[in-house]
Amino acid sequence: MREIDIDQLAAALDEGATLVDVRESTEYAEAHVPGAVNIPMGRLTSRLDELDRTSPVHVICASGNRSAAMTEVLLAQGFEAVDVVGGTSAWLRSGRPVVRGAAVGTGAGGTR
Repeated sequence: MREIDIDQLAAALDEGATLVDVRESTEYAEAHVPGAVNIPMGRLTSRLDELDRTSPVHVICASGNRSAAMTEVLLAQGFEAVDVVGGTSAWLRSGRPVVRGAAVGTGAGGTR
């Protein structure tokens, strides 16, 4: 499984990478990486059609445990998936900007 750290994630996001936050909607609303799409872990397999199979999908959670498991799920489904080591917690500790609240169109709350 391919893993990257938050510095590599920041560079990937600057180039337009897809980032899926697999935390629950309430966690996502508390603080998330700008541009992250919220697809909670329990809903990921039912929402695979929302993801682009032609480009890498970066997966993040709070610390890296859930994202590692969901990266494996995506890999098994034929995606090029990348786990973000350290998760949103590492992003916050780095002092990088975060978004608070659920943005329209992110899938937060189970709607799009």
